[in-house]
Amino acid sequence: MNRRDFLKFSGLSLFSFGVPCRATSAPVPERKPNIILFLTDDMGYGDPCCYGGSFAPTPNIDRIAREGILFRHFYSASPICSPSRVGITTGMFPAKWNITSYLQTRKGNRECEQADYLDSRAPSLARTLKAAGYATGHFGKWHMGGGRDVNDAPHFKAYGFDEHASTWESPEPDPDVTASNWIWSDKDRIKRWNRTGYFVDKALDFLARHKNKPCYLNIWPDDVHTPWVPGEERLNEYPNGAAEERKFKAVLDEYDRQFGRLMAGIKAMGLDDDTIVIFSSDNGPLPTFNGTRAGGLRGSKLSLYEGGIRMPFVIRWPRHTPSERVDETTILGAVDLFPSLCSMAGVPVPKDIVPDGEDMSRALTGSPVLRAKPLFWEYGRNEKSFKYPNDHDRSPQVAVRDGRWKLLVSADGTGVELYDLSADFKEKKNLAMSEKDVAERLRKMALDWRQSLPGWSYIEGGKK
Repeated sequence: MNRRDFLKFSGLSLFSFGVPCRATSAPVPERKPNIILFLTDDMGYGDPCCYGGSFAPTPNIDRIAREGILFRHFYSASPICSPSRVGITTGMFPAKWNITSYLQTRKGNRECEQADYLDSRAPSLARTLKAAGYATGHFGKWHMGGGRDVNDAPHFKAYGFDEHASTWESPEPDPDVTASNWIWSDKDRIKRWNRTGYFVDKALDFLARHKNKPCYLNIWPDDVHTPWVPGEERLNEYPNGAAEERKFKAVLDEYDRQFGRLMAGIKAMGLDDDTIVIFSSDNGPLPTFNGTRAGGLRGSKLSLYEGGIRMPFVIRWPRHTPSERVDETTILGAVDLFPSLCSMAGVPVPKDIVPDGEDMSRALTGSPVLRAKPLFWEYGRNEKSFKYPNDHDRSPQVAVRDGRWKLLVSADGTGVELYDLSADFKEKKNLAMSEKDVAERLRKMALDWRQSLPGWSYIEGGKK
């Protein structure tokens, strides 16, 4: 289903929400809702049909888009997995906790100027909700510490989780999906093509055992990350095309089916009306199949252009979120989820935590919001230790979005690129020379932010 078809189906226009307002909290519910964050690995903006994708049917993802709100401007905290997950967990820009790239060996982490794991003293959404009476579970990929030669990462309990089942890149890998010392193996009891289903099973079992209290669940599968290893039955449904694209289509198809099984299970338990479900992705796709997986956006995973950081994002909460809505206005960031979900649950953010994100709960319940604070990103501190996409998709190392404007700049202050995303969401026309005042204001803002990060400084004009 493409964008035009989705809007036609839902009977909406781009102006269906009216004039956005400044952020205020949504009304506190009478009963604390269950909260399920279903985070896809490496899903592109153009992968699901409701975002214009045509690779494989995604009827279950499309269904919650029809039954809830689909956002056009949701941004991950990073174009790569570990820092993007830190942004969700802490509500803070990940470099503030010294996470700059994917977590790997100790040597590789030093070369990327990053810690070996997320400090257990960092804010944690799960820990905050647990303190307010929530049962908490993490099922799926973690990648915020553990694996390879990092054997001292804090356990899940330190971040506030009651139960967990996770992959190799975690402090406590589940033996059913880690038969060898690597991310996956054909010796795993749960085969790669059944992993998402396994994590859905774990989540449904958790919900069934905790029906007497509100639950917060991370369901973070490692699909649709490469390698794509579909089951034979699903692969046979896609007989045509290049081998890798066939595999991707089959994996995406199965992924959607398992998401549908989760939604059916929630309904069968009578939890549907009391459950917030969010569907999104950690960062952009790679490979992009000539940009199609990024929905025509410039960039990919490893890039600060839109294709690396603008993600699908759908939220559904019956009786609270309106159905058949597309929010074309609100600029929403992963760092907003911590304060927003706390607000929606009626749980105060602890006084000693100052999120970088905003309480966008009103937007998440149907009223578009003008954000008060800009969003910032960084990626790529050196040439040796960071991976990059091809030349056209490789971005400068620092970016900021403020309203309709997005600026990218190299860490040394050169290579300024300014885009008006309201008119040029594909980032084709650099306005840095014609909008010099805007460019200089955002350039200074971006570089000052970069300089403020721990363990990093920039040099401009030969002075530190």
